[in-house]
Amino acid sequence: MTKTFKFALAAASALTLAACGGDNAGSGASRDQIKAVGSSTVYPFAKAVSETFTRSNPDFKSPIIESTGTGGGMKLFCAGVGAETPDIANASRRMKASEFETCQQNGVTDIIEIQVGLDGIALASAKGGITMNLTPKMVYEALAASPYGGEQTTMNWSDVDPSLPNQPILVYGPPSTSGTRDALKELILEAGCKTDEATKALKETDEDKYDQVCTEVRSDGKYVDQGEQDNLIVQKIEGNPNAVGIFGYSYLEENADKVQGLNMNGVAPTYENIASFEYPGARPLYVYVKKAHIGAIKGLSEFLTQWTTMWDRDGELAKIGLVANPDDVAAKSMSAATNYDTLDGSELK
Repeated sequence: MTKTFKFALAAASALTLAACGGDNAGSGASRDQIKAVGSSTVYPFAKAVSETFTRSNPDFKSPIIESTGTGGGMKLFCAGVGAETPDIANASRRMKASEFETCQQNGVTDIIEIQVGLDGIALASAKGGITMNLTPKMVYEALAASPYGGEQTTMNWSDVDPSLPNQPILVYGPPSTSGTRDALKELILEAGCKTDEATKALKETDEDKYDQVCTEVRSDGKYVDQGEQDNLIVQKIEGNPNAVGIFGYSYLEENADKVQGLNMNGVAPTYENIASFEYPGARPLYVYVKKAHIGAIKGLSEFLTQWTTMWDRDGELAKIGLVANPDDVAAKSMSAATNYDTLDGSELK
């Protein structure tokens, strides 16, 4: 796509956005409410912000928040600029360089990145159910399709390590489109895989093979893809004392009466341990916004301001499991949400 065409596309989209307040419903240009798509992990926080925003701003319609998974949300977000496209992508991982390039190619040239807080990838079981002190290495060996490039033969947790229960491996987790799955791969599976020096060295010689060996999850029924709704994973493990679930820490806190967190490297998945990054599954959560939509989509700037009033450690979002950003990140996020600083893409991978 030529630079001239991209500018023309952005200009045409701006004209479409300018008509958003009109009544031309047939053109798709009459959207008068915010639309956000993306991560199921960010979803409950975005919904809470949306509900407070709607109560505080009765002149604005309630935002539409859809749980599509991070990957699916990025595809929708990067499809173009205009009222027929989402204003916001919620993400439980950082935008990828390839996604940023797709956005640029489709005229989404000015993107605001806001880290709204931290979350942790919690491994959990039912209250009174199976308990384990896990390590990334153990989780990798239990869940990898081809651990260290070899055959996957583990059936019980005790096959992975004698210290673990002699119970069948059964893990309910996120699908491949989920940012939680991406974070599971990067923070836990890959960390476990790299404990083997030969496999770690494979990254330098055959990166595709390394990715396959270190991040591909087994498909023999021991790992069950439970879809984008983390609450379904909670329900599954609640009904089976020997099952393990993988989901965002906020769901662990929200369902503390039903499920219990499993330690990783001897560290419990708690607010303090995630905030300090002592817990190995800690990860940042993001909101991406089209700068071209600010001022064109009614209430969008006010919605971003609403986020900033709720994300502190003693804020409303902490009560439902969001872990506040460190001070330096919080300052950067505040500037992005209020000054609309844009992402240049150079730091993305």
